[in-house]
Amino acid sequence: MEIRMSKSSSKPVLVTCGLPYANGKAHVGHLRTYVPADIFARSLRKEGREVTFVCGSDTHGTPIVVNAEELGITPKELVEVYHKHFDETFKQLGVYFDAFGTTDDPENHNRTLNIVTRLIEKGYVYPKIIEIAYCPKCNRFLPDRYVEGACPHCGETARGDECDQGCGKHLEPGELQDPVCTICGGPAEYRQQEHFFFKLSEFSDYLLNYLSNDLGGTTNAINYALGWVKQGLTDWCITRNLEWGVKFPGHEDLVVYVWVDAPIGYMAFTEEWAAKTGDSWEKFWKEDGEIVHFIGGDITYHHCIFWPAMLKGADYSVPTAVVASGMVKIEDKKFSKTRGYVVWVGEDYLDHGFHPDLLRYYLASYTSHTKELNFSWRVLQEKINTELVAVLGNFLYRTMLFAFKNYGEVPEGKLEPEVSAEIEKALKEIKAAMAEYEFKKAVDSAMTLASFGNIYFQSHEPWKLLKEDRAACGQVLYNCLHLAKALSIIFEPVLPLTMETAWKGLGQESDIHAVQYEEALVPLKAGTKLAKPELLFTKLEDDRIVEMDEIANQRVKAADAKKNAAKGGEKEPAKSDGMGPVEEAKPAEKAGDAAKTEETEQIETLPQIDYEDFAKLDIRVGKVIFAEPVKKSKKLLRVEVDIGEEKPRQLVAGLSSYYTPEELTGKSVIVLANLKPAKLCGVESNGMILAADDGGAIVSALMPDKDLKPGSRIR
Repeated sequence: MEIRMSKSSSKPVLVTCGLPYANGKAHVGHLRTYVPADIFARSLRKEGREVTFVCGSDTHGTPIVVNAEELGITPKELVEVYHKHFDETFKQLGVYFDAFGTTDDPENHNRTLNIVTRLIEKGYVYPKIIEIAYCPKCNRFLPDRYVEGACPHCGETARGDECDQGCGKHLEPGELQDPVCTICGGPAEYRQQEHFFFKLSEFSDYLLNYLSNDLGGTTNAINYALGWVKQGLTDWCITRNLEWGVKFPGHEDLVVYVWVDAPIGYMAFTEEWAAKTGDSWEKFWKEDGEIVHFIGGDITYHHCIFWPAMLKGADYSVPTAVVASGMVKIEDKKFSKTRGYVVWVGEDYLDHGFHPDLLRYYLASYTSHTKELNFSWRVLQEKINTELVAVLGNFLYRTMLFAFKNYGEVPEGKLEPEVSAEIEKALKEIKAAMAEYEFKKAVDSAMTLASFGNIYFQSHEPWKLLKEDRAACGQVLYNCLHLAKALSIIFEPVLPLTMETAWKGLGQESDIHAVQYEEALVPLKAGTKLAKPELLFTKLEDDRIVEMDEIANQRVKAADAKKNAAKGGEKEPAKSDGMGPVEEAKPAEKAGDAAKTEETEQIETLPQIDYEDFAKLDIRVGKVIFAEPVKKSKKLLRVEVDIGEEKPRQLVAGLSSYYTPEELTGKSVIVLANLKPAKLCGVESNGMILAADDGGAIVSALMPDKDLKPGSRIR
């Protein structure tokens, strides 16, 4: 995957995260953005970079207003509950922001008005008379979620801003057919009203160049945005008929669209940080400091198109990089609150006593940041037990315990070239991986160093040397303790709480979080007193995992019961998911918005591509001639497929939950033949068997309905 990032080591860096919507609780899906961003910020600091890390709660938009009205409280009261919840949850997970504000802060209101006014002055915002749904009975205009009707594209029931039941397309005000007021249930009518539009279309050429040449980050974000720009951009309606939000200049009856003031929050939170520290916010937003946005993949459009166009139009600096994560599944099922496929950070994880660092490790090491991440209690158990406990924890504890019991301090010794070289190699690989936002690569390199430590300890047999040559034993332990020091520094961005404990156990008095990577090569001081070591990681036992699996199963059953009751015409009472009187988040202001929705059940609509893009894919019919389970995995099959070449291709397919090797053998399947090779559980895969899923439990490999010879091409 191509990665673009500045090679500068002197510019200050602002790291931000997509804002959590203050209308629901934190779940594992949220953390796919916040934990990697925190790891990245910590790692940059370890490289000696000047880093500011900001975020905040997204507090405006119709879902919050609707939810507050249903609960009989004010939007501000609703927001306060969830803002506090996210702030506390992030801190429990070791995610510490330099500023964590809300988009309802005065700084954000002021900065939004400043930017909108500037855009008006420069002619980038203009008024236009459009038709808005109006309820005669309620005597009010109906923005977004206050109106339902028929989608003009597919005819399915849709909300005012999105066809959520059908084609999933974004809908502009006035597009719904046969509108109905969701407040009173009566028919609505269309009335003309003046609203304001941002001339997004005028920035097409600028964005094409910016995305092609200047924006860094992950190419999944950049290429997605390029696809939209090449299709042609249309102007955006940036006002809504609401009382809750940032008032549009000169119009008390209108507020700015939530996707105007939400990203401006990044700037406002930087201002809040600057006011608190006496530093400069302008060095990021008006000068050449770097700005790196970590986001969920489905809010790419806003961050790579709308946001930089708005900044450019108002004469502010644009983002340096946008880092978009892959989607999250729960136990191999598409994330869905209504279906019960969700893991709450509080009640499902922290409240059951699971250590925050274990989840951080899982999120960082499971897969590449841009790929789909599956949360599974069983896989969590396997990774923790076989990696953190058996490799890293084993080396640190056995080294520190042996040294403490037999020496009580760092013994005399000299750092061996072999040990120093391994640390240097790990540091080089980790820095390169972090610069590419490849957190799994960084963790893998760090874990390789821990494995080296175990081999070094075991091969030198210090328990024997202690009896034969105490000085030689001290030399071995000195190098092991130095490796422990290096590992504590290297793993701190991923495991900040446990590495702080390890650091103190090594007798180090400095702040591990402020120690830079290069300190890993500075020899330990002999004579440093060692503390009695703590066991840093303990195995996750089967009974705990069985308990969590049962909780997950019960949630799915409850969701099914609720769904069946709704089909039977029974109205389910509103509930808060354990947050007192406050209900869970409502769907987002715009289709595909992960920051404002707790649900991603609709089919994602991707940008159109040219035929030339399709022609790059080498898709063929293949015949499976052999299949067997991959030993290190419960989900993968090693498959040999005849695709018309001299010898069969070896592929790895995640189909063992859906096909036995015997069922797959002899079948004709569809293979993407020119996919770059990849190793899965140590087995190389040279292509991909194409399959489809329904978002639930049904997965089917694609198979032709006629007998075609292996190698036949899909055109």
